[in-house]
Amino acid sequence: MELEKGWLTGVRKVVSPHCDQRPADTVPNLLIIHNISLPPGRFGGPYIDQLFTGTLNPQDDPFFAEIHTLRVAAHCLIRRDGEIVQYVSFNDRAWHAGVSQWQGRERCNDFSIGIELEGTDTLPFTEAQYRSLTEVSELLISAYPITVENITGHSEVAPGRKTDPGPAFDWAGYRQRLRAVQP
Repeated sequence: MELEKGWLTGVRKVVSPHCDQRPADTVPNLLIIHNISLPPGRFGGPYIDQLFTGTLNPQDDPFFAEIHTLRVAAHCLIRRDGEIVQYVSFNDRAWHAGVSQWQGRERCNDFSIGIELEGTDTLPFTEAQYRSLTEVSELLISAYPITVENITGHSEVAPGRKTDPGPAFDWAGYRQRLRAVQP
């Protein structure tokens, strides 16, 4: 896997309209980890792709009536089996963090990359997901001014509003994997 003009090679690409250009002279230096499952607590299926492309049918599940009009997308999704799906170029601003702040800077979408893990706050993520997340994170760290210290959860940039990736995410193990490959 490599990066070409903000896109990962060798991964499934589903282009989302829920993005735009970053502000002038803004390069991402923050990585935000999220989780998502649609319907809540269920894995697999087409619904995350549909949400991120604005094609979610509100009649497919009662919960979808609440969210089908949202204009959201992360840059990437990592499914339970480790499959990586990219929706937005890392060079563009994906609409993933909403109202947010990191170290005194507001509007985190302007300067961050968002990666969704298929999961919930309370169920452990899979080994395959951690492997894929580590591989993508390493590429991003090598291509953008992102450091291990500037990798955080959605809950940290939107406290009180968001809880993901949740207590089931193994921050210590993930950071240890990243530090093992840092020069």
